[in-house]
Amino acid sequence: MAHDLATAQDFYTAVLGWRYKPGIQGRGDYAVALVHGSPVAGLAAGARLMGFPVCWTAYFAAASANRTAARVHERGATIAVGPIPFGRGRVLWAADPDNAVFGIWEGEVDPDWRAGRHAGVPARLELRTRDPFASALFYGGVFDWDAQRGEGRESIDIGYEDDRVVLRIADEPVADLLGGAVEAAPDPRVRPQWHVYFRVDSTDAAAAAALAAGGTIVSPPDDSPFGRTAALRDPEGGLFHVSEPEG
Repeated sequence: MAHDLATAQDFYTAVLGWRYKPGIQGRGDYAVALVHGSPVAGLAAGARLMGFPVCWTAYFAAASANRTAARVHERGATIAVGPIPFGRGRVLWAADPDNAVFGIWEGEVDPDWRAGRHAGVPARLELRTRDPFASALFYGGVFDWDAQRGEGRESIDIGYEDDRVVLRIADEPVADLLGGAVEAAPDPRVRPQWHVYFRVDSTDAAAAAALAAGGTIVSPPDDSPFGRTAALRDPEGGLFHVSEPEG
C-alpha cells in the first residue's frame, strides 16, 4: 500500500528488478509486480484514501473468505474490512489477537509461482509477536494447517527451530513466528507485525540499490539462520526485508 504508485514502481524495479502489468480491470491506481512473467506482489496507491500507512501486507490464500472470517472471530481476533470483491476474487483484512495485520485472499492463485524460487520473489514471511506458540495455534486454527496433509497435498509441518516456530510446506520454510515483540513499542520492527522477505542474489547489492533509489537501510546486511538479510525502507517509508540464500 503506497501513496504514489509510480514512485513505488520505480523503487522496486531498481531494488528487486520487477516489471508490472495493470491490475483489477486496468485500474490506474493498482499494479501487479511480475518476475519472469509470474505475479508476485500487488502495489496500490490507496494509502491516503483508505487511511492506511505505507506498508507491506502478508496475504494468505483461503478456499472460503466467509468461513475463514468466522474462524478469525471465533478465536478472538478482529476483521477490519471485508470480505469484499477484489478483481477475480474476494479479500478481507484482519488483525490477530496481538493486533498484527494480515490479509485473506479467496480466488485464483498462480500455480507456477513458488516462494523464493527466483530473485525478486517473496522468500518467506516472519511474524514478530509476543507469544509465537499462541500465534501458531491461532493461525493454524484459522487456516486449518493440521488438516492440510495427505494424498495430493503438499505437506505442511510446524516445528521449533532456531528459537522460533517455523512453518514448512513441502519441507521448504515459508514462514516463521518469533517471540519478543512489544505491542506499544515505537519501532515497527519490534511490534507484533508480519514482515515480508524478498529473495535477492546479493543482500549487500540490494541494500546499496535501495539507498541509491531514495530508500533507507533500517538494519544493515547481516547473517541469520535463513541466510544473509537486511531490513530496508522504500522512499515512502514502507518497511521490507531482503534475503539471499545460505551459501
